[in-house]
Amino acid sequence: MTIGRLPDHEQRILDEVERALRRDRRLDRRMRTFRLSRRPDLTRVAAYRPRALTVLLLLVLSVTLMVTGVVTSDPGVIWAFAAVWPGTLFAVFRLLCRWSRG
Repeated sequence: MTIGRLPDHEQRILDEVERALRRDRRLDRRMRTFRLSRRPDLTRVAAYRPRALTVLLLLVLSVTLMVTGVVTSDPGVIWAFAAVWPGTLFAVFRLLCRWSRG
């Protein structure tokens, strides 16, 4: 690979891409405010708005895992239920909050 100058047509394409990126205000704002943090972004979690079908499927999955875990006493199924259940409760809570808001 050479380090020399780009051909004219490639340079024009690159210049056009740079112009388009400079015009994008959202990208510019995100790049200026970009910072690495060790804390998770909780605003995305708080903005989660589950649909009723998603919550229903999570509830069906959780109940199925719970019943299977009780019947078989298989540690893998019990751990899978333990992993899915908190997310299901959170989704139910968020859906109920959205419905109660009107």
